[in-house]
Amino acid sequence: MKVKPAEEERHVKANERDYNDRFLYADNHIKTSKYNVVTFLPINLFEQFQRVANAYFLVLLILQLIPEISSLSWFTTIVPLVLVLVITGVKDATDDYFRYSSDQQVNNRQSEVLFGGNLQIEKWMNVRVGDIIKLENNQFVAADILLLSSSEPYGLCYIETAELDGETNLKVRQALTVTADLGDDIDKLAHFDGEVICEPPNNKLDKFTGTLYWRDEKYPLDNNKMLLRGCVLRNTEWSFGMVIFAGLQTKLMQNCGQTKLKRTSIDKLLNTLVLWIFGFLLCMGVVLAVGNTVWEQRVGINFRVYLTWDDFLKNAVFSGFLTFWSYVIILNTVVPISLYVSVEVLRLGHSYFINWDRKMYCGLKDRAAEARTTTLNEELGQVEYIFSDKTGTLTQNIMVFKKGSINGKTYGEVCDEFGQKVDNITRSVCVDFSFNPLHDKRFSFHDISLVEAVKLEEPSVHEFFRLLALCHTVMSEEKSEGNLVYQAQSPDEGALVTAARNFSFVFRARTPETITLHEMGKAVTYQLLAILDFSNMRKRMSVIVRNPKGQVKLYSKGADTVIFDRLDESNKDLMHTTLEHLNEFAGEGLRTLALAYRDLDEDYLQEWMKKLLSASTVIENREDRLAGLYEEMEQGLMLLGATAIEDKLQEGVPETIARLNLADIKIWVLTGDKLETTMNIGYSCNMLRDDMNKVFVISGNSLLEAQEQLRGAKIHMLGLSRVNSAVDFEKTDTSADNTIAEYALIINGHSLAHALEPELEELLLDTACLCKTVICCRVTPMQKAQVVELVKKYKGAVTLAIGDGANDVSMIKMAHIGVGISGQEGMQAVLASDYSFAQFRYLQRLLLVHGRWSYFRMCNFLRYFFYKNFAFTLVHFWFGFFCGFSAQSVYDQWFITLFNIVYTSLPVLAMGLFDQDVNEQNSYRYPSLYKPGQLNLLFNKRQFFMGTLQGLATSFLLFFVPLGSLSLAVRDDGLQISEQQTFSVIVATSLVIVVTVQIVLDTHYWTAVNHLFVWGSLAVYFAISFAMQSDGLFRLYPHQFPYIGMNCP
Repeated sequence: MKVKPAEEERHVKANERDYNDRFLYADNHIKTSKYNVVTFLPINLFEQFQRVANAYFLVLLILQLIPEISSLSWFTTIVPLVLVLVITGVKDATDDYFRYSSDQQVNNRQSEVLFGGNLQIEKWMNVRVGDIIKLENNQFVAADILLLSSSEPYGLCYIETAELDGETNLKVRQALTVTADLGDDIDKLAHFDGEVICEPPNNKLDKFTGTLYWRDEKYPLDNNKMLLRGCVLRNTEWSFGMVIFAGLQTKLMQNCGQTKLKRTSIDKLLNTLVLWIFGFLLCMGVVLAVGNTVWEQRVGINFRVYLTWDDFLKNAVFSGFLTFWSYVIILNTVVPISLYVSVEVLRLGHSYFINWDRKMYCGLKDRAAEARTTTLNEELGQVEYIFSDKTGTLTQNIMVFKKGSINGKTYGEVCDEFGQKVDNITRSVCVDFSFNPLHDKRFSFHDISLVEAVKLEEPSVHEFFRLLALCHTVMSEEKSEGNLVYQAQSPDEGALVTAARNFSFVFRARTPETITLHEMGKAVTYQLLAILDFSNMRKRMSVIVRNPKGQVKLYSKGADTVIFDRLDESNKDLMHTTLEHLNEFAGEGLRTLALAYRDLDEDYLQEWMKKLLSASTVIENREDRLAGLYEEMEQGLMLLGATAIEDKLQEGVPETIARLNLADIKIWVLTGDKLETTMNIGYSCNMLRDDMNKVFVISGNSLLEAQEQLRGAKIHMLGLSRVNSAVDFEKTDTSADNTIAEYALIINGHSLAHALEPELEELLLDTACLCKTVICCRVTPMQKAQVVELVKKYKGAVTLAIGDGANDVSMIKMAHIGVGISGQEGMQAVLASDYSFAQFRYLQRLLLVHGRWSYFRMCNFLRYFFYKNFAFTLVHFWFGFFCGFSAQSVYDQWFITLFNIVYTSLPVLAMGLFDQDVNEQNSYRYPSLYKPGQLNLLFNKRQFFMGTLQGLATSFLLFFVPLGSLSLAVRDDGLQISEQQTFSVIVATSLVIVVTVQIVLDTHYWTAVNHLFVWGSLAVYFAISFAMQSDGLFRLYPHQFPYIGMNCP
């Protein structure tokens, strides 16, 4: 058997199956199901018995089959065990059957494969690496393929990636020019013999690194040349591609691995408590085993004449040893086998309540709230820290161009018909763009001076809008003459291109080599030489173009701090002026970008392009080498100005934040925006207030500066006039409540990078925790995750991260609970989240209503569950002292079997599903009701011990009250009233009534379901007891029902 070695790089030849088969690449058959008809039973049972509780009860069942130590029939354990195994098995089988059906449907899809010089219809499962396949419009892509050619000009094609990232907007992919010429010529495609050397299979959807070798030339390949499995071809009649990854090695399937399981604090506590209960069970077994040994030596010896020992019994110590195992069996119900199944049922129910909540449905987006996990509901009632993105989470992420700074002059002030500035936009005159036949009628602007500057052909103004029209990745679709529709991957880009369109710099079309604009009514085509892509690390994007006059320019836009660092020295004065304008814009809550350009020398460009081609065709460290070249090119820039885009707050954000603050939930905002923009939004959200004692801004550019600023802020807040030592200071108590409501901390990305170093991270956390509001601006996605991890590491508090974009995914996965907003930036955050909804304001309902109720219900359920199990089981312990420690059972064996699965299961489930201490209106009105969950007051080790002590006391009374009442009582004929059956039925009936009364007392909110389950279960107990204690069943099955009926003669 061949064993496939670890893949370092992949070699694939087109139309060469024999060559590709040597590498043992995966075929295109997928299998996500775990079982088949033969393997289901053994594999599923093996998986289930890996759970400690199931394995424990299996051992008990085996012990019960040993007659020397078992006083209970095997069915008392096997019935609940089989019930749990069957319920779980049916669920697993159902889930796996759906996976199997889905696999079969996908594997049997058909695709056209080029084989033997002809196109043949093949099932997807038969497609192989290196095959060339044909796709038609609206078809799913069968595998990860390299786009070779398409029906569209220049080898372009459009795809929808909803199955990959949830986004429904169309994306563009583009074939290499040399392969695009192959077209749909079957003969040329059949003789295509190119070889691709690329990265090995991985799960990075947005990255591909490879090189095509063909006709003694090398061509760089990236993600824009790839069509991934799961995409759908749209608006493209046909396309051809070469299979690079197939089946389980495709990027879609590589992303199907199980995500890290998040466990709640209650889960962890339950595991600890079950271990304690098991230890308590062993202790009781030891006590009763010792009691048996002593009793046999001192008392039992007197009855040996007619109570003879079995042959295998040698002495009293061995009798005690056997008795230990007997009591482990008889007391096993103290370890609750049905607990975990019951907990999962409750969590599933709580998740459906979230999904069904119409008050969390957004009609505008036609999207309801969704619980994407069932394991974290009660943790929603214990959140202490919320980490929120700003753009698209607190704001609408619907961008509109509002203001600009061009060559030191600002445009965009709202003016009336006389040109005077006004504060009320309704009193201003909207600019008339009718002079431009291609303008967007939905766009509005209120400063006529910018239109006049365009019409006067001011060079800087024209260059400003030319940059906006050229430097982007937007795709244009002209549905009819002059009716342009822009497909933008981010709202920012769409807003800026739309602004340029209205000011007569209209982006009309693009090809792989050109961009066509409509400038002042004239069509102008620019040669596109290079695109220097935007990334979260670069925080900028650039394009290199050649205009019709032959001039070559680099146009760049990005974060002001990044652009300003790369400006030519001659821009110093203009930079200071523009910076003032940027601060004004940010103070109004506007999002800003800086714009710059550079004139390029032809010789330098050619030399740089050679380096770019070389870096683009290497496999290893391609990104680093490209980043170095981009950095080299983006130097000596000339500043053009800056843009300001408005992004309004979502509805209900200030009220939501205020209510969450009253619930003592700390909200930290982590954003990539400017400090001034973030501060303005902070005031709008009521996170920052004028009545705060002080707002600390940490902006140190070195570790030492950041340390001094953080220490100064901490000293100020704690009111310390002097500090003995740095060590003492770091250990100063930061839990003073009187400082929390008075201060705010704002820290920028540079300072945060230093503050997250190991030597400063605790100082950062201590200082931040003294503040009511914490805002981190200019942060990267990785820094967001690091901040969340810092709080998790040192505070031990439940954290929640909420965001709407791909840059929020890392913090969403890092937090205990991740919430995704289905906004304007695609669905990446939603797909990575545990819960999702359409607007930030629904967060208060998720936490204060659903979260608090889930925590309250789960805690009440667990307290009662442990109470009733201890009350039920410990009666056997007391009885041991009165039966010679013989492991005799108090109850009828059928009662033991049915107690947890029939008599008491439904009432406690009803309480766990429907109970409420207060209604939802009062949950909003009194947010402080949320605090017990944060302090973990409703179920903890103390509450567990109180419940078990109550169960212990109940069992004591249930045993000794009937015993005292019946032990000396006699009938009229002088015979004793009490015998084992009577005593057993009295204790069992008392137990059922007492635990039912207890759940009646514990239930705060009664529904029809509660009444049905509580009183119905009680009625079922009496009905079954009457049947089992009558002589009818005894006469039919005397061995299964050994108790003689009360009416039996």
